[in-house]
Amino acid sequence: MTKTYRIAPEVKAQVINRIKNEGISVGLAAQEHGLSERTIYSWLGRQAKGQPTWLEVTKLKKENQALLALVGELTIKLSNIQKKR
Repeated sequence: MTKTYRIAPEVKAQVINRIKNEGISVGLAAQEHGLSERTIYSWLGRQAKGQPTWLEVTKLKKENQALLALVGELTIKLSNIQKKR
């Protein structure tokens, strides 16, 4: 017989936030919080309905950083061109 434990909503939110925003693995989060990976994956699945997955969010953050760097480079080049005129 398996015992069912209730996890406080604050703990769920903290675990999900660490995975999505800090980039820690589900395995590490499970280990650190004394939870099963299966439980965390089910939370992520329920939360992801209509929302991007944490992998998509991570990919978008990386793309955003690359685009911001490119905009910065182009801004500097444009500024240097305008100064030469």
